[in-house]
Amino acid sequence: MNGFVTWIERAGPGAPWLFLLLFAAASFLMIWRLEAMSGRGVEGTVLGTLVMPYCSGIGNLLFVFVVARRGGPGAEVITNALVNNVTNLTLLIGLPTVLWGLGVMPAGRGGRASRAARPSKIHQLNRLSLLLTLLAVLFFSGALWALARRSGQLGFTDGLVLVGLFLFWQCFHTFEVLKNNVRQGKRLSPMLGVDLVLLGVGAWGTYVSIDWLVGWVATAPGGLISTKYLGWLSGWLMILPNALLALYYGWRGQPEVVYASQVGDGHICIPLGVGLYALMQPLPVPAFFDFGLLVLGVATSVHFACVAVLGRLPRWIGWVLLAGYGLFLLAGLP
Repeated sequence: MNGFVTWIERAGPGAPWLFLLLFAAASFLMIWRLEAMSGRGVEGTVLGTLVMPYCSGIGNLLFVFVVARRGGPGAEVITNALVNNVTNLTLLIGLPTVLWGLGVMPAGRGGRASRAARPSKIHQLNRLSLLLTLLAVLFFSGALWALARRSGQLGFTDGLVLVGLFLFWQCFHTFEVLKNNVRQGKRLSPMLGVDLVLLGVGAWGTYVSIDWLVGWVATAPGGLISTKYLGWLSGWLMILPNALLALYYGWRGQPEVVYASQVGDGHICIPLGVGLYALMQPLPVPAFFDFGLLVLGVATSVHFACVAVLGRLPRWIGWVLLAGYGLFLLAGLP
């Protein structure tokens, strides 16, 4: 790996762009294999909840380990998580909503989708699964707030609680998938192993690019590209795979994947990423911690209400989410 990194660094001033290109290529590789898995019958909500979050959120996990290894400011880990999650639930869901609409349930009455029995059941299951995932966002964010309010920082015990919550959540979904496979007489495809290997290659490319770019930002002289904005810059960088997923599956007309991937990716940051760092080192909270969680909670509540009552996200709500993200940037950026 060191030889590969050295070879790219020979490009001199162009090296950061090459590492960004590597990051994008690794993201495209993962999207390609995820699409293949979806084509072999892996349901959209399963794909978005169990597989896709690890692919799009691997950069956030790597950021946790890179900051801990380099002895960087721990508060940037929470900043990274908040920027990532708020962007997912405002910008990256609001933009596809404005462009193509985002309906978990079929729109209108009497259309082909509403008359077909099987698609109707699938849409209902997708909505229930999505509502549960949105509730988990509120639960995990509330748990993080409650743990941090005790002393203004997160310690080893707090990290155990957060990681334990995430592992329980993933075990719950894994057993749900296995139960559905038994109920429907399905078996996992033999190509699943090949897909997972290629996803691992994509994760490796993500690791190489993230590790180098974080180190590059840490040595920058000043300005926007500097350690002062490390949490924000890393958060924006890590959402690039999420943006590709949101735009691609929004264009493909698979809103359940758009929704589940963005919401599920948030669980990688909160509670898993934050909890892992707290296991390694004490983690102080940043100045805009309460405000960031408030924005996250309001956005999640709006999504829950729209999906539960309407079964879709109206386009005007998409514009509201985009405006809310702009306010988040104005109020949160130092």
